[in-house]
Amino acid sequence: MRKLLPIPILIVLCSLKGFATANYSVQWQKGTSCYQQTKYDSAAFYFEQIAAAKPGNAEVYYNLGNTYYRLNRIGMAVLNYQRALKISPGYKDAKENLLLTEGRINNRIQPAGDIFFVDWWQGITQPNKASTWAIAAIITFSLIIGCMAVRRFAPSGEKLPVQLPGVLGFVCTCFLVLAFAAAQRAQESNSAVVMQNDAPLMNAEQKGKPLALVPEGTTIKITGEKGNWVEATLPDGRSGWLQLGQLTKI
Repeated sequence: MRKLLPIPILIVLCSLKGFATANYSVQWQKGTSCYQQTKYDSAAFYFEQIAAAKPGNAEVYYNLGNTYYRLNRIGMAVLNYQRALKISPGYKDAKENLLLTEGRINNRIQPAGDIFFVDWWQGITQPNKASTWAIAAIITFSLIIGCMAVRRFAPSGEKLPVQLPGVLGFVCTCFLVLAFAAAQRAQESNSAVVMQNDAPLMNAEQKGKPLALVPEGTTIKITGEKGNWVEATLPDGRSGWLQLGQLTKI
């Protein structure tokens, strides 16, 4: 993929990823053409059409992120890069452009570092690993059946350790837990991006002075909802209430 070199950092926003199907190739071509001609509003229109029809494609959201970045719509750019990464957590270009875009957030809230165990758990339960853990569980379960059959019917079965089926059963259970956790994360929609600059973070009563002003493009975690308000946790760990209309869920 071709990269541009604006001073002083490399970015990959110039090039768009190619994706087209028989049903949406016209919109894709028009969106790509408009982007190359710097008609970013029109490019966003066509890519949004494809995203609405095929919401499971990371490249569509990546291209939308690039387009909104060019339009200086930081919230929308962050949202679409995050959506691309939700579908494909290992998407290197989306990660790089997300970091670049977040660097343009005015008064950005710096994230608090997670403890080692949290980082480790999130890494092994990424949504795209659900099928991997499920397959591992199936293979382990097959080995358990095989061990039991060998011990019962094969002459050499007595040489197998008695504890082996139990150990494999424990490993199989661990794989099932990991598969379930990864599948749950894939279905969760508990993150959102702030779309309004200086969105007021309020207390539980939604009254008084704001606890903080949250800049556009900030990714928050939703921990609860009440009417038109959501309980939100900011990247630095602070929590409060934001109006639902100021956010777009990832």
